[in-house]
Amino acid sequence: MQTEEEPCKSRDCERSLYMCPNITQDRRVHNAKKEHRLGKYDDSFATAYSLLQQPICIGEKPHQCDKCGKYFSSASSLTEHQRIHTGEKPYKCQECDKSFTVKSTLTKHQRIHTGEKPYKCNVCEKSFTQYSSLKTHQRLHTGEKPYRCNDCDRSFTHYSSFRRHQKTHSLEELYKCKECGKSFLESSHLKRHHRIHTGEKPYKCEVCDKSFNMSTNLRNHQKIHTGEKLYKCRQCSKSFSLDSYLRIHQRIHTGERPYRCRECGKSFLQLSALKRHQKMHTGEKPYKCTECGKSFTQDSHLRTHQRVHTEERPYRCKECGKSFTECSTLRQHQKIHTGEKPYKCIECDKSFTRNSHLKKHQKLHTGERSYKCKECDMSFIQILNLRRHQKIHSVEKNTIANNVT
Repeated sequence: MQTEEEPCKSRDCERSLYMCPNITQDRRVHNAKKEHRLGKYDDSFATAYSLLQQPICIGEKPHQCDKCGKYFSSASSLTEHQRIHTGEKPYKCQECDKSFTVKSTLTKHQRIHTGEKPYKCNVCEKSFTQYSSLKTHQRLHTGEKPYRCNDCDRSFTHYSSFRRHQKTHSLEELYKCKECGKSFLESSHLKRHHRIHTGEKPYKCEVCDKSFNMSTNLRNHQKIHTGEKLYKCRQCSKSFSLDSYLRIHQRIHTGERPYRCRECGKSFLQLSALKRHQKMHTGEKPYKCTECGKSFTQDSHLRTHQRVHTEERPYRCKECGKSFTECSTLRQHQKIHTGEKPYKCIECDKSFTRNSHLKKHQKLHTGERSYKCKECDMSFIQILNLRRHQKIHSVEKNTIANNVT
């Protein structure tokens, strides 16, 4: 019979303990603590206890990296890991010569060239190259936000968004742009921002040669060529290439304008629209034309303006061949051919091709007269009517001036 003082000598027992290293380790720790309480430290136990203080890699992870000390369960995993230190990338893509440390990463990369997207969403049928991307996407449908901030209880769909948010609570170093003084939470964001000043656009579309400063902008642009529009509005059946575009569009139907200016109280559908608007109050115009010196609040406005100098009209109507400097102007023009009038008045059901035309029309119902004459305090619904009216005062002033002379 086995006692507490006499360890079991059975080979079966010894073999079972070897098969369960965690149990062995737990028992050793328990016995060590017990001996410590009883004060029974002999030389042999002191040696065993000191061994417990060293890193244990019994059974589960016996392979250790000699560079960083990290343990791995298999020799192949250790070999893959060591490539981080050596810089070795043995798996090369035959299409673009890009290399990778792991074969599985090469397999994922090759799907960019083949267009293979084996992981499909069962809700909206959107497909993905990686399973992890599908799992993240599905949270848009389920509303799941597993990453929660302990400081403010805010939750996030993506871990990367959660980590970025956490930095707003800490005193971590900000990365500051030397050109304009703007600060960023991550160095990668600063590098991306810096392309605004340098004009660098490393991501080029192979179809139309248009270049972009961000890879996400290139991917979104490419959907123009493929015609991919997976996100459909249930209200008006209009489709969009991005889920974010659909959400913004739906605010037209709900009337939601969540972004409000603190200066004047004006509200906007998009955060980007609010930021553009705020520059009216600050007077900030960081984007300057090198040809004529004119400055703009947005980089896109500068690029559009530069077409005045270059006479470039890249947006062409397939129906009539007419060309335009802006894509938005082309889209508005195309509604002439399609007859599309998506902006509908809820008062009288009259429809319009532009939202601005709907707003003007709605003033007929509300009686709002936004345009006021400074000469006689008369008000008008449309600015054209105000300008027409102001000519009366101009004629009167000229008549008085002629009579005086």
